[in-house]
Parts: sequence; structure tokens; C-alpha cells
Amino acid sequence: KVRGLGYDDAIVFRAIPYAAPPLADLRWRAPQPVLPWQGVRDATQNGPACLQNLEGWNRASWLHASEDCLTLDVKTASLTGKRPVMVWIHGGSNRSGSSGGPADSDLTQQGVVAVGIQYRLGVLGFLSSPDLSAEQGGASGNYALMDQIAALQWVHDNIAKFGGDPDNVTIYGESAGSQDVSLLLAAPAAQGLFKKAILQSGTPGFGMPYRSLADAEKLGEDFARSADAAGDLAKLRQTSPVALLELQETFGEPATRDASFVFLRTTIDGRVLPQAPDALIARNKPKPVIIGTDKIEFGPADDNLDLADHARYWFGADGAQALAAYRAEQADPRRGHLSLRMQSDAEFHCPTDRLADLLASHGWPVWRYEFDVGENGGLTRHAYEVSWDFERKPLPGGVAMQDYWAALAVTGDPNGKTARSAMRPQWQRWDPAHPLQMAFGQQQTAMQPGKPRAAFCRFADNF
Repeated sequence: KVRGLGYDDAIVFRAIPYAAPPLADLRWRAPQPVLPWQGVRDATQNGPACLQNLEGWNRASWLHASEDCLTLDVKTASLTGKRPVMVWIHGGSNRSGSSGGPADSDLTQQGVVAVGIQYRLGVLGFLSSPDLSAEQGGASGNYALMDQIAALQWVHDNIAKFGGDPDNVTIYGESAGSQDVSLLLAAPAAQGLFKKAILQSGTPGFGMPYRSLADAEKLGEDFARSADAAGDLAKLRQTSPVALLELQETFGEPATRDASFVFLRTTIDGRVLPQAPDALIARNKPKPVIIGTDKIEFGPADDNLDLADHARYWFGADGAQALAAYRAEQADPRRGHLSLRMQSDAEFHCPTDRLADLLASHGWPVWRYEFDVGENGGLTRHAYEVSWDFERKPLPGGVAMQDYWAALAVTGDPNGKTARSAMRPQWQRWDPAHPLQMAFGQQQTAMQPGKPRAAFCRFADNF
């Protein structure tokens, strides 16, 4: 039993455990069943975020964090009924952030049950090693994805008690959360636990090549050596988590340049992901999907860097050709400077177009968008659209983006109706042969030609 907090129009339950605390010998293992409790558990206070380092924007999560963090939040209008469910997977490079958002949103006014989940982050959520693979039947890593699947299983098993429909679940996320949603579209163990998905600025590999289990194990060996625990899992599991987080800042590989990208490069571990995500997605049952990007995502603050090296990193052997094409471009000032355009395209826009094409070509109903709204008419930025997920506020032109998101969850089509949605422009499905996308812009929300970066995406070939 859990006790939530009632408001005028909803009830909120916070920090409900969906798995056992991943402590001691359970560190770097698949999530285990919840430990039962006696009586009524208080679910009125925020639980700790999963352990993470301070990165500025995540200060609140960093201050209140613990290795005991496998919990979720639920907001519902009533404990009776059978409403669609929206499950949020937060972003933060798979190394920071927390489940906040859904429990404080107004999504329930759209007629849905809102859920936010937490999952192990950084080295605690993604470490592979030969010792872990030997211990766990030949595969290791991707424990964070296992956490997310366990949370979805909890939703399937329990959400009816909160007025939700376990057979009508939509998963959605932004940045690393969107990447994780895309990987759940692929993961065999996640199939059947959700029916729809929304991907905001994140794809299976963020434009980086997939990592093999052997390469991931080599990274894990290097990490254990840095912790003076080479070949000694027991010692590594006894190592202070604070020390582990400090060591992860030195954890890198040439393909990801620095620690901030390590956990965004997808590992084909052989268990959660038995094959490459695109191969798995191609044979899974189609589901309705919204997928999109911000017109500008992120990258260097200016062009005061080695542009040739930047181009080689993002476009490989085609870097020189790509750089020449960018220099010759009649630049759109709303896409920022040259190095920002390169990274936004290679890391976000091109992989998103490619994934939208893959889904649509295999019969998935897909709706593609581009978000270009900034503060006071300025340029947009990575994650700026997230507040429109959780608050039904008008974009320029009066359209509420949340109406489209909730309509997908309620009806399977972003053009459908919900308890609160209003009239809005018709959103046409993505057709790779004649691509159109919804533009959430500075002046209006309207359909526009898709693939505006196609001339540059020919230099990028990864998801």
C-alpha cells in the first residue's frame, strides 16, 4: 500500500519503488523484485535521484541523490477508471537528471495518467566487463535499459490500481531519454509493454557507430583498473560510489572523445540488445511514433576551434567534403554558426530523418516535427521544448504542443481529441518519398517540407 497526496484535480504518488535497491552485490546486476513492506508506505515526498555528478543544470538532482533510486512517480485524476498512460524517460546524457516533470505537470487534465521513472546513470547503469559477462551468462551492461523495462513491467502490472490502462501505454523522452525510447522500440524484452512512443531529440546512436560488447568490456577493464579492482568484482562492488563517479570523468574512448558522450554510444550487449537497434526495430510490430528535433540542438559556442577536426569527428572520412559543403551553404541564421550546424545535423537531424524513414518504410505510423521557438524571439536550443510537454501553454499562433502529444497517447494519432485539446493544424504522416514535417515555429505551427538538411546528411550514415 502507498499513500499519495490529493489535490483539487489529481492525486500524486512519488518515489514508489519498482525494483529492489541496486546496492552491494546487486550493483551491476539486472533489477530485482521490489522488497515488500508492511503497512502503508508514504509516497508524498520526492525520492532521491540516481547518483550523478554536478553538471550545473542538474544541481537539484545532484544534491538529493542516492544509489537507492529505482522509483517512479504517478499522477492521476482518480484511482478508478481506465485512462491512457504516458511514461516519461528523462534525459541528461544517461549520466544525470531525474524523473521530475510528470508528477508536477497538467497532463492529467488531458485525460491521461502521468508517470515518470528513474534509472541507474553513468557507470552504475552502463558498465560492461569480461568479469560481469562471465558472471551473467555472457552479456553485461545496459542495466539502465533493464531498469526502464522493469519500470514498464511495474506499470503493466500495477497502473490499473491508479486508474490507468495497462494496455494503452505511451513512452516518451527527450535527448538521452529519447535515445532510450528508441532502444526500447528495439529491445525484445520491452515489446508488449507499450503501444506508442514519442522521441524528442534522440536516436539509437546519436550519429555514433554502435559499440560491440567486446569494446564495451575493454572499457570496463580499463575502468576497473583505474579503481584498483582489476579482475575483482567484489572489490569493485565495494568501491565508494562517490569514487566511481569521480573516476567516470576520466572514462573515455576515441569514438566519443570525452566522458560526456560515453553513455550515449549504444552498446550491443547481446542480451537487452541482441542485435543492432535498426535491425531489431525493422522486425518488431509497428507502433505509432512522433519523432523530431529542435532546429538548433547543441555544439560549440562558436567557430573558434579546429573546424576540420570537428568535421572529421562527426562525418569521418567525408569530413573534408562536409566542411566544404557547410562553408558553401547559404546559411539560415536560425540554425546558428557553422560548427553548431555540423554537430546538430550529424548528432540529431540526420539520424532522426534516417530513423523516421526506417520506421515508415516498415509500416510504422510516423509524424516528424522540427521545433524552432526561442526566448524572446531568439534561437531555440536543446531541450527547450520540454516545458511544452508538461504544461499546456500556447506556442506562437496559439497552438498547444501538448495537445498533439496527449492525442497520440489517447487515440494513437496526434490529430485526435483528448479531454482538453483544441483545434490545431492537421499533422500529416511522414512519407519518405514525399517527406513533410510539422514546424513549431516563431510565427506559426504549420506543415513544411521535410529533410531540409538532406544535402549535408549524405555525409552522415549512422543512427
